[in-house]
Amino acid sequence: MKFYITTPIYYVNDKPHIGHAYTSIACDVLARFARIDGAEVYFLSGTDEHGQKVEQSAEKAGMSPQEWADKNSVYFRELLAKLNITNDDFIRTTEPRHKQGAQEFWKVLQKNGFIYESKYSGWYSVRDEAYYQEAELIEGKAPTGADVEWVEEPSYFFKLSAFEDKLLEYYEANPNFIAPETRRNEVISFVKGGLKDLSISRTTFKWGVPVPGDEKHVMYVWLDALSNYLTALGYPFGFKSPAPNTGLADFWPASMHMVGKDIIRFHAVYWPAFLMAADLEIPKRVFAHGWWTNEGQKISKSLGNTIDPVGLADEFGVDQLRYFLMREIPFGNDGDFSRDKMIARINSDLANNIGNLAQRTLSMIAKNCDGKVPQHAFVDSDKKLLAFAFVQADKVRYEVLYEQHFSRALELIGQVASRANEYIDAMQPWNLKKTDPERMAAVLYVLAECLRRIGLMMLPFTPEAANKLLDQLAVAEDARMFHRVGAGNALKPGTELPAPEGLFPRFEV
Repeated sequence: MKFYITTPIYYVNDKPHIGHAYTSIACDVLARFARIDGAEVYFLSGTDEHGQKVEQSAEKAGMSPQEWADKNSVYFRELLAKLNITNDDFIRTTEPRHKQGAQEFWKVLQKNGFIYESKYSGWYSVRDEAYYQEAELIEGKAPTGADVEWVEEPSYFFKLSAFEDKLLEYYEANPNFIAPETRRNEVISFVKGGLKDLSISRTTFKWGVPVPGDEKHVMYVWLDALSNYLTALGYPFGFKSPAPNTGLADFWPASMHMVGKDIIRFHAVYWPAFLMAADLEIPKRVFAHGWWTNEGQKISKSLGNTIDPVGLADEFGVDQLRYFLMREIPFGNDGDFSRDKMIARINSDLANNIGNLAQRTLSMIAKNCDGKVPQHAFVDSDKKLLAFAFVQADKVRYEVLYEQHFSRALELIGQVASRANEYIDAMQPWNLKKTDPERMAAVLYVLAECLRRIGLMMLPFTPEAANKLLDQLAVAEDARMFHRVGAGNALKPGTELPAPEGLFPRFEV
């Protein structure tokens, strides 16, 4: 199975913030999970480098737009590396491969009769790089709160109005295309309100992809940006291969576009309409997640309360940051960041629950079982706990791959650790050492096997710690696949284990 997942390409007008980290980590969890589930994965990220906002920001900084884009694009690459993100490609819209592909996409839309030349008059937000209808303005501003300006200029238009019924039919036939449900309802309501043709070129600035055959115009930044999902796969050139399964083009259509809720319209209305017009398949799913606040306040540069994800990773740990962002709120909802909440999650969920279970179990095996996976003869309580761990694993797979309920998946994993901690307290292997060494060995085996399953389930979320745990259980690299979670791949008694090390230290204030 092929699995193509994308982050939005991040806009280079400023440095990365917590929202960029959130989207990237969510995509990475999905990509890692799909890989250990046996899929062939292509994971794309990148930067969106054209548009009026970039041109203006560069001018204020005394730089050319290309210099500005070069400088800021590096910050996003560095963030992905810092957060242990496993993207296969990083596309920049200033790259020749993208410009050429985007222009070819324009030509197809034009050839198919969906582009015409006219004049644009209306409200435009430079910050959002978006057009707004009069009825959408709130107290003279965009729905996002951004300033708008009246724009009049020659423009090419895309016949978006021709796709109103087709889009509604597609949403009806593909109920899982847009998630979560609130965003799906929002998109359907917008389309039912009537679609107007979309201005797709600008003449009042020059920083963009030139329109093929008319270089007085540059392509509207969103048509340019959205086409990155194709150009990264070699569109249109790789798409002409006569043999299937020969290149990146075989990953189309995308399995998942992950975006913030503010750009759902571009991905769930404009993008599928462009693709229909170009006779290309539509992505299988678009998931729009929520926004973060900081200690109850909206995050903004003017308030000085932006959250630096690199600083958080340095202070708390990369795995700890990944865990917190995926666990704290149901994915799709808005959430509030606070240091106290993060410290509580690290200490309660990771240190006290999973970390404590691993430390107690592996230390006792090292001390009392010659550092080897112990022998066992199961009783009913053992079988019950192991069965529970297996059932939870199946639920975790569903919640991650099909629903993107990352918080729920981590809750299910935590339940396995909690049950195992209750089990160790009830069985008291430290006492069994004196009274019934064989029973002690069986109890420690059950706990170690629960840890193996926890490690496999945690791999996409906290990869460093999960791999460290599996190393300590001597689980082979090729056995770290999700289909190996069951009893048929359980730990083998007598296997030598390395000396145990702590997984999740407590965070001391």
